[in-house]
Amino acid sequence: MALRVKPGASSLLRTVSLKDVERFSARGGTSPQIHRNFSTSRCVTAKAPPVRKPRERVEIPGLDAVTYSERMHYVPGLAKPVNPHWERDYKDPWHYRTPPVHQMALHKDKPCYIYNQRTSALEGERQALWLTKAKMMSGLPPQLLQLAESPANQITDQDERVKNAIKHARFWDTTEERPHRQKYSKTLLLNLLHLCAALQDRHSAIGKRILAEKYSLAATWKRGDDLFQIRGQNGLLLNSIDPIPEVSVKQEVSSTVDDVLETFHPVSPTIDLQKVHVYKEEANCSGFRDDYPYRHAHTLFFPEGGDDGCKLLPEQFRAKMLMFSFGNALARAHRLYGTQPQHMLDHPITVQAVGTNGRLFQFMVFQLNTTDLSGDDGIKNQVWLDKDVELYDFAKVRPLMKKKQVKVPAGLAGYKPETFSKFLALYLHGAV
Repeated sequence: MALRVKPGASSLLRTVSLKDVERFSARGGTSPQIHRNFSTSRCVTAKAPPVRKPRERVEIPGLDAVTYSERMHYVPGLAKPVNPHWERDYKDPWHYRTPPVHQMALHKDKPCYIYNQRTSALEGERQALWLTKAKMMSGLPPQLLQLAESPANQITDQDERVKNAIKHARFWDTTEERPHRQKYSKTLLLNLLHLCAALQDRHSAIGKRILAEKYSLAATWKRGDDLFQIRGQNGLLLNSIDPIPEVSVKQEVSSTVDDVLETFHPVSPTIDLQKVHVYKEEANCSGFRDDYPYRHAHTLFFPEGGDDGCKLLPEQFRAKMLMFSFGNALARAHRLYGTQPQHMLDHPITVQAVGTNGRLFQFMVFQLNTTDLSGDDGIKNQVWLDKDVELYDFAKVRPLMKKKQVKVPAGLAGYKPETFSKFLALYLHGAV
C-alpha cells in the first residue's frame, strides 16, 4: 500500500511503503504524518483552467515594432505582426461575419418592440388588451352557443366518441407509462377536429377549410408613439375560403367609443417585449401568397408547449392567444384596406382561438373593428373570452390511493359534455 509522508518542517511529499515506516519508527525516529493520497484530476473537480490575459500591445509614436512577418514563422523575442483584414471577392456562407448593428441596411434609430411566440407578457391579458386597443367580455357570444345546441348539428354518439378521443390521447397513443402534456394536448386537439369534420356531409362549407401549420406571421402597428410588430409562428391555423361573419353589429361597435381602456401604471406596456433597431417599417404578411385560396383565418389552435416547447403561465398563455388572433386579423385588414389607419372597418374581421393543456380549454373570439390604434379614444376592438373550461376531471393510468382507499379510479372520470359543445360551436361558426 503506497502512502504519502509529510515531514513537519518540509513541504515536500515522498511516497514510502509500510515497511519503511516501521523501520523508521524502530530506529527511534519520530512517527511521520501519514495520510492517503486522494488526488483527483481537473475534469473530476470541475475546476476550469485559468484564463489567459491578453498581452497588452504598446504602441510608441515614431517607432516601428520589429516583427517576424518577413521570416514567415514565429521567432521568440520578435513582435507578432498585424496583418490587414482580408476580404474575399466571393460570398462564402461558412465564413460570413455579421456587420455591426449600426451598419446594417435596415437599422433605424427609433426602436421597435417585437411580440413573438415565446414572449411572456408580465401583465398577461391586460397588457395584450392595451396593445390591441380591445375591450374584453366574459363568456362566448350567445349566437355561437346556439349553434351546437341544435340537434341537427350534433355528432352521432357524440359523448362516447369524445370520450374515446380523450382516452386515445391520454392512454392509447403512447408506449410509455404516461405521455407528456405537450404530446397529448396536441393529439387531443387533432382528435376533436377530426370529430368535428364528420359533419361535412351536413354542412358543405366545412369542406372549404384547411389546416395550416408552421407559417410565419408579420404585422405592424403604432400604439401611441411606439412602433410594435408581431412576428413568428403560432399553433395550428384553420383557414377558410370565406370569412367568418361578424359577431357584433355596427351599433354595438359604435357603442365601444365610450369604453375606457384599463391601464397598469407604473408598469410599461412594452415590458418583456423584444426591443430591436433592425427591422422593416411595414412588415405585413399573413404567411400565405396572394393567390392562396384559403386566405381567411378562421380559428387558431394552441396546444400547451407547442412545437417551441415554451411553457407560459395561464395569463401569459391567453395573452399569446389574443396577440396572434389580433396579428392574423390585422395582417388581413392591411391586405384589404391598406396600411393607412382606418377609423372603422366597413366589414370587421373576426378570428377565433382555442387553447388547451389537454384538460383545460380557453375559448376566444376576437373582432377587429379598427386599425387606428395610436390613441386610446375612438372605436375599440372586441374580445370574448371563456377561460379555464374543464373537459374532464381526471384521466388516470393507475388509481390514486390514499390510506389504502381509492380516491380517484383508473380511467376517465368527470367528463363534461358542455365543453365540447363550445368547441363544436366555434368550429361550426361560419358554416351553418
